[in-house]
Amino acid sequence: MPLVLDLLQTIPTWHLVGLFSAGMIAFIISTISGGGGAMLLIPVTSSMIGTAVAPPVINVATFMSNASRLYLFWHDIDWSLTKYYVPSAIVGAWLAALVFSRLDAGWIQLLVGAFLVSTIFQYKFGKVSKTFDMPKVGFVPVGFFIAFMSTLVGGLGPILNPFYMNAGLEKENLIATKTANSFFVGIIQVVSYAFFGILTVKICVYGLVLGLGAVIGNVIGKHFLAGISIGQFRIMLLILMVISGLIMIIRNINVLF
Repeated sequence: MPLVLDLLQTIPTWHLVGLFSAGMIAFIISTISGGGGAMLLIPVTSSMIGTAVAPPVINVATFMSNASRLYLFWHDIDWSLTKYYVPSAIVGAWLAALVFSRLDAGWIQLLVGAFLVSTIFQYKFGKVSKTFDMPKVGFVPVGFFIAFMSTLVGGLGPILNPFYMNAGLEKENLIATKTANSFFVGIIQVVSYAFFGILTVKICVYGLVLGLGAVIGNVIGKHFLAGISIGQFRIMLLILMVISGLIMIIRNINVLF
């Protein structure tokens, strides 16, 4: 505890206030629109504390957020889907922590960004609810890939939304099931960061502050979600995916040159 108190005295107050506020705002939006809180935090967190430590900080905060969201949406979880997603995702998260900071994920983020931007056309601007049939067994490879990449870059949540939507999940069911999957993967992410010596005291403090804001954002967001129709939710989901995709493309466009 003395070490933490000493560390807090060296951290600019505006960093702590900024992280808390960013976490709250990002996860209000995330809860209302089906995820993407971690993705929205990447540019903000990177600019405040540095790109190198942003991914573990965001994943610590997301783990805290998912714990609170799991409690809020417990009764809406589709556990039959979770059993396919989690095992392979755990393997992906552990392997990603092993190679953390050794892999340039710029090209992957560009491709993911392009895919997310294309979803607004795939779903005909929200007029259709599904674009392909997503079998539950398909979440085995999807879980591995998303967990691997999100452990490296700090968040790829929005790319999962089309798969959940095409599996027939909407609104609370989508958010709840996605949260349950992310929570179990988050345990491995945090443990693996610690195991491989990535999780420092400073990263924990940053993650805690960001996570506290995210928890408050979840509570506020759930209140607003109750008053949103499925159609409105689908439109906001698509808007979030397009915005997240554009952010990924803009932040990684330099890999083309």
